Amino acid sequence: MSTHISVPGAPAGAPGTGPRPGPSEPPVLETVGLTKHYPVGSGGRRGAVVHAVDGVDLTLHRGRVVALVGESGSGKSTIARLLAQLQPATGGRLMLHGEDATARGRRAFRRYVRRVQMIFQDPFGSLNPVHPVRYTLTRAVRIHQGRLRGDRLESALTTLLERVHLTPAERYVDKYPHELSGGQRQRVAIARALAADPEVLLADEPISMLDVSIRLGILNLLQDLRDRLHLAILYITHDIASARYFADTTLVMYAGRVVETGDSESVTQDPKHPYTRLLVASAPDPENLVARDRAEARGEPPSLVDPPAGCRFHPRCPFANALCRAEVPPLLDVGTGPGGVRREAACWGFSDRDDAPDVPEVSAP
Repeated sequence: MSTHISVPGAPAGAPGTGPRPGPSEPPVLETVGLTKHYPVGSGGRRGAVVHAVDGVDLTLHRGRVVALVGESGSGKSTIARLLAQLQPATGGRLMLHGEDATARGRRAFRRYVRRVQMIFQDPFGSLNPVHPVRYTLTRAVRIHQGRLRGDRLESALTTLLERVHLTPAERYVDKYPHELSGGQRQRVAIARALAADPEVLLADEPISMLDVSIRLGILNLLQDLRDRLHLAILYITHDIASARYFADTTLVMYAGRVVETGDSESVTQDPKHPYTRLLVASAPDPENLVARDRAEARGEPPSLVDPPAGCRFHPRCPFANALCRAEVPPLLDVGTGPGGVRREAACWGFSDRDDAPDVPEVSAP
């Protein structure tokens, strides 16, 4: 029988931890079979590629947050860059409101980025250090809202700074990035994205380079923007605890593939896929350091130039058998979470095949 797993850093009753109603409208942004392979440029392996992302399906709905969780190198940030169309996909489809959204040409790309904006990981590198906040936001406003001047421009700048809780606006608008804290710089970066009045925000590890003391404030700001502006947010993180706190739905990635999906509470508290269990067990827990060390000692991620056949997690999985080593598991139904949200795991242990491995339920400590 499954048992509750506490995830450190996600306080009980925190915003985002309770079940929210499922999406009531079609997705604003959707991928089907999204794939990205990078050619290997050296080493004498002609024709070899890095399998960064393989066949990912993803849907983003307005007013909801989807978390993409996984360790470094799992393909999370690559997906963000593909959705932002900063890089071309190798295969698959990208759809905005159900229509092909692949930007062909500069004008099409500009129309796309008015609706889909990205927030980068590094607030220290994403702002030009030689220009003040006024220049950064003015440029974004004029690109997306027309060449505003005078009082109309000042009003637009003030509105953007107030939306990200940098008030009074006149205190921040003429400061340079080096005069701001890391959290304030990230708020300016978010304000710049909001200048386009987007429908989707792609947040690529937006708190990982910030002090622990201010991370919660940025997540609360994004949560507030989701609710007030009815935004769809893709939240990319390696911290599964923050996914539980902030996101409605969580997708777990491993070696370029999605291995588990479901509502964030269920995925973090009752993980099904063996990799998700490892990820949850690896979260810092001062009350269970021995178990954490054991979880971290189970091998390394595979090479994405020559990934293993079958399930890519099988070299590290304690339950893998011959089937896991031979065939790629599809996402299989593993029940429903609160509100009837469907849960899936890409593990043969949840199939009804006779040669399936025996994957026990999570047991009590």
